[in-house]
This record gives sequence, structure tokens and C-alpha cells, in this order.
Amino acid sequence: MVWTCYGGDVCGKLEMFAVKYKARRNFRKMDRERNRVIVVRGGGDLASGVIHRLHRCGYRVLILESENPSAVRRMVSFCEAVYDGETLVEGVLCRKADSLTECEAIWERGDIPLLCDPAGESIRRIRPAAVIDAIMAKRNLGTQRGMAPLTIALGPGFEAGEDVDYVVETMRGHNLGRIIQEGAAFPNTGIPGVIAGVGAKRVIRATADGNIHNCADISDLVEEGDVLAMIGETLVLAPFTGILRGMIRDGYYVNEGMKIGDMDPRVEETENCFTISDKARCIAGSVLEILVAEGVLPE
Repeated sequence: MVWTCYGGDVCGKLEMFAVKYKARRNFRKMDRERNRVIVVRGGGDLASGVIHRLHRCGYRVLILESENPSAVRRMVSFCEAVYDGETLVEGVLCRKADSLTECEAIWERGDIPLLCDPAGESIRRIRPAAVIDAIMAKRNLGTQRGMAPLTIALGPGFEAGEDVDYVVETMRGHNLGRIIQEGAAFPNTGIPGVIAGVGAKRVIRATADGNIHNCADISDLVEEGDVLAMIGETLVLAPFTGILRGMIRDGYYVNEGMKIGDMDPRVEETENCFTISDKARCIAGSVLEILVAEGVLPE
């Protein structure tokens, strides 16, 4: 290679060009890295099944949560990092971050960052490849197609093709995990799927307003009529004999009728309390299918 020496003015222009080229190259590199990010709004148990799958497949996932999440299946919900600073779900660690800079450091360690940002204000700064609404609020709390090149929502409350690009069915049954490109998921019935012959009774609901004091722990085998919790002076009783699969965090303020617990009649399957459910894994597979089909791939 032959180098030619030019006058100072030309050399200065060449140097400026080199600096600008390097800056553009670094910006494009940074932009590509940023565009690998998949933002998941919500960190409950179904969301965590999706997050876990995407993380294991090599995606950079960022969880956006509220300041006071109310997960019931807390042993498999990344949102518990809001309270504890970090939480582990099936070998994958999630850490709470206070800034996007901290998120970068957490990704570099191979973990998943979580930001308290219920309004999704950080999405514009991140410019993610995709936004997944996994809040499971049964209604749209602000997710829009313009938030990212690809938007996906789990469950009812969204219209595919209008609110988001895709909706994934979350109701148990033949259509669980079905990918919807036009229209909506089945409306919320308020009745959980039947497991081992038990349906509605599997869900434990608050019997009063107030702060809850748990009397049983997740994975406990409880008998019908056992005291699961107290809300003030009001008792919350086990509706049948089974495993307490999930229970809202002790001290949480609840309203009467609110879902606060989850029981499983299969007393021999205690380990299910600590592992991602079949339902969450099915939904996670559908989300991964959408990302791959749309060309949103991890590096």
C-alpha cells in the first residue's frame, strides 16, 4: 500500500472523514446491538416462560415491570426481582436495574435486566426489534404497533392487525398458543382450565380488603379447610386438598375478589411449583415462532 502525503488542509479533511466514518460505524454497530433487544412488558409466570425461552435462544431480553407486581406463581416469575433485587427461574438469573446503562452491564454478565417502567417510557430510547405485551391484564394498557417493528400481545384485550401485529391465544384448550394475525384471542372467562378434574376452585381469591398475612408457603400440601392466609381478621381457607402452587407476596394489599393464590390437586407434583408450566412453554414456543418467521434473530 502506498501512502501519499497531502497538504495540511487535505490531511485535516481526511482525518475528519476517518473520525466521522468510525463514528458512523460504531453507531451502526451499537444500533444493531440495540435492535437485538426484545422488550417484554410484564414479568409474571406466563411472561417469564416466554422470557426464559428467548433468553435461552440467545436474545437480549429486557423486562419492563410495575413498581408493585402481584405475581401469584412467584417461584417462576421474574418480576420478583422488583422486591428482592434479583430472582432465579430454572437456572436463569434476572436482576433489577435502575438505568439502561445498568441493563448493558447485566446483559454482559449473561443475565436478564428488569426495569420498573410500567408506562414503557424507555422503549423509545431502546428502539427494540420487538415489543411483547405479556402483562396479562385482559386489556391493553398502552401497547401500540408503533413501539417497535414487531409487536406481539398475549391473550385477550388486543386486536391483531390494529393494536399489535400478532396475538397469541392463552386460553387452555385446543387453541392454546395459536398465532392470530387478524382478530383477537378468546375473551377472558374468569374460569381457569380444568386440571385433574378441578377448575374454578383452583384459584384462591381474597375474602376481604387489606394486607395479607400468609399462613402457608408455596409447595405446602394443605387439607381442605386449612387456613392459607389471613386478611385482617378474615380467614382464607383451602377449598380442597392439594398443593399450594402459588401465593401472592406476604404483606401485599389486596382487594376482595382479587386472585391471591393457586392450588393444584395433583399432590404428587410438588416440583411443579418451581418450574415453568406447560401453558407458559406452549405460549413461549409461539412467540419464538413469530420472531423467527419475521426474521428477528439473535446474533
